[in-house]
Parts: sequence; structure tokens; C-alpha cells
Amino acid sequence: MSRPLDWQLATVTAIRPETPRVKTFTLSLPQFTSHRAGQHYDLRLTAPDGYQAERSYSVASPPEQTGEIELTVELIDEGEVSGYLFDGVAVGDQLEVRGPIGGYFVWPAGPPEAPLLLVAGGSGVVPLMAMLRHRQRAGLRNPAVLLFSVRMPEEVIYRQELEGLAAADSSFTLLLSYTRQAPPGWAGYHRRLDAEMLVEAVAHLPVPPQCYVCGPTGLVESAATLLQAQGLPDAAIRTERFGPTGN
Repeated sequence: MSRPLDWQLATVTAIRPETPRVKTFTLSLPQFTSHRAGQHYDLRLTAPDGYQAERSYSVASPPEQTGEIELTVELIDEGEVSGYLFDGVAVGDQLEVRGPIGGYFVWPAGPPEAPLLLVAGGSGVVPLMAMLRHRQRAGLRNPAVLLFSVRMPEEVIYRQELEGLAAADSSFTLLLSYTRQAPPGWAGYHRRLDAEMLVEAVAHLPVPPQCYVCGPTGLVESAATLLQAQGLPDAAIRTERFGPTGN
């Protein structure tokens, strides 16, 4: 039986804006434990009167990044934890965290020949980004596709890094779909996730892939159902509901 995870005080060493409503917090951990791509940490805030609020955030950094983790946080309307992180936390502050947590929605980075299909809605891209970064840092070139649904261009989390990865690695394909507003001259997807989109995403891969789907409940359930309809076995489809945006 594994022992309970202990809370520890992590120090904020960097804060990086990703979009107008998303920031990445780099946390230095005094008791670092290597995580697996797809795992998360709990974060707990304690008010002076003793009131506590706790939320879970996926790790965005790859397992190869040691001594620290990156948590990418979306600002939620009236969200007491995300609101405090956005407005009340600065570099040098300490935050109480525990982890890594989770054993189902993880990618083991092998075998190298197994293709990977990642489907994300909004901030659900965070654990999938950890998988892509892990793949890159491990030097793997298994075929991989990220189908990423967002409402509008300014909401594409990690845009520059994802576009750079797609340009540098011919075995990785980035597919963006804008559900509300697309960039001028956009020739790609401009609609909600559907069966045709997933058929085309799978067609980029040489053999049936291992699938990871993360995002709002509606998108996750729809994607899983449509992938099953293509004949992919349940064991090849892992899902996690995450965040309110992207559909």
C-alpha cells in the first residue's frame, strides 16, 4: 500500500502568461518526486481565518524536468483559487502542494512505435502538452497528432511551442479547430469536434493509435464515442474531464 502524499511548500520561481486568461506557474519543490506525463498536483490555499480551498492542476512540464514542476492555470470566473493565483501570487511566494497524483490518464512513452492521438478542448491541453514534451525530451519519433479545439485564436495555449514543434518534427501533426472565431484566411477546421474531424486525425497515423482525450465533459464524451465508432477498442481510449472551455 502506498503512503499518503505529504503537503509541501513550493516556491514560485517563474510566472509565464500563455493567453489572456491562462498562466503557467513554475514551482520549485523541496521534496521533488518525478511524475509521469498526465499526472496532476493538488494545490491548497489557507486563509488567515483557517478557511481552505483546494484544486487539482495537471503538470504541464515533462518528467525530465527535475526539481520543479509547471502548472498551467486557467482563470475561472468567480474561481477563488484561480483568481488568487492570477492576482495574488508573485515570484518568490510559496504555495502548498502535494503530488504527483493519478495513474490512469498517463502516457508511458512506449513502445516508441505506438502512435499517439491527443484530443484537447481548451485548457484540457495541459496534460497532453506534458506528453508531447516528454516525447520530445525522450527523443521519440512515434507518429503523434494533437487535435486541439478552442473558441478563438487568442485562446490557443502553448501556440508558439506547438507550432514550432510541428515545424521541426515531421512525425508530429498539429490540427487546430476554432469553434467561434478563426484567424483571417484560415483554411483549417472552423467548427465543433465531429466524426469527420476525428476520422481525418486518425488517418494521419499509420496504425490505430493510443488515444488521450481531455477537455470539457461534452467534448470528451463526444470524442470517445466517435473514436469507438471507428472501431478503436475501449482500452485504447483514455479520457479526463478538465476545465470549462474549448467546446
